[in-house]
Amino acid sequence: MTSSPSAAQHLRDLARLRRVRDRIDREYTQPLDVEALARGVHMSAGHLSRQFRLAYGESPYSYLMTRRIERAMALLRRGDLSVTDVCFTVGCSSLGTFSTRFTELVGVPPSVYRRDAARATAGMPPCIAKQVTRPIRNREAPTPEPDLA
Repeated sequence: MTSSPSAAQHLRDLARLRRVRDRIDREYTQPLDVEALARGVHMSAGHLSRQFRLAYGESPYSYLMTRRIERAMALLRRGDLSVTDVCFTVGCSSLGTFSTRFTELVGVPPSVYRRDAARATAGMPPCIAKQVTRPIRNREAPTPEPDLA
């Protein structure tokens, strides 16, 4: 006996969600929006957003921004690009939005990260540096303690 129609539909939806996630991973530097992602897998934008959040714990936009911030962190660690150059290189069109999201995920502004990250990961293989500096999703970055002295 084969699986029920609802189970088969669920598996098809999961496959489409993986295609969306894979597309975001590949095309994060391109202008992507939920409507375009949804059209690519023949879903409505609302349905895609709900199902993506159920499957991956965050919205497609949040996942896209996390990918962009991860790549930005790697570029900032190199130290040869300005924050503005990195912002546009990773596909963000607004420096303000980029800086705000970067600070939410990483806990420090991109300029501070650029200044301090190269020293913190000096001599570390890039694959290890990526793991230990991975951004924290969903605004879970620790907030710095205020200096009351």
